Amino acid sequence: MRRAVVFGTTGSGKSRLAERLGARTGLRVIELDALNWGPDWQPAPLELLRHRVERETRDGDWIVVGNYDSVSDLTWRTADTLVWLDLPFALVIWRLFWRTLRRSMTKENLWGSGNTESLVRSFFSRQSILLYAMKTHRRNRHRFTIATTLLGKDKAIVRLTSPREVERFLATA
Repeated sequence: MRRAVVFGTTGSGKSRLAERLGARTGLRVIELDALNWGPDWQPAPLELLRHRVERETRDGDWIVVGNYDSVSDLTWRTADTLVWLDLPFALVIWRLFWRTLRRSMTKENLWGSGNTESLVRSFFSRQSILLYAMKTHRRNRHRFTIATTLLGKDKAIVRLTSPREVERFLATA
């Protein structure tokens, strides 16, 4: 594995898995969220996001973290390994709840953007990340099944469906 994409539904643990995988392999980790989100949760214009991703993935070996369809042609095309974190819905929601609560309480600066999660936005608004995860978990599983079938023909595909599988994968990476 020299160039990997770690993807999965919101809250599945993509960033944590990529950090651990990067520490184990020495590969540089590229967070798509860090390339996309600016201050006040403003997304980068598409052209700028694509430029940033092209610049970051042009040279060397890496692990890209994220599900951005708008740049998947850039990341998946040059990857040799696709790591799909496909954990059960109940586990994802449980972990996402606690992660979001922690981030809201500590006001963690996300991706160096100055953005933080808030209790109101995260739990009591239409922008709730928990609501988003509930709406997209099943749809993402279907979408990723199709994507790995169509775009993963010449790549190693690792589909991790439990915490135990994640640990086994990391132990052998």
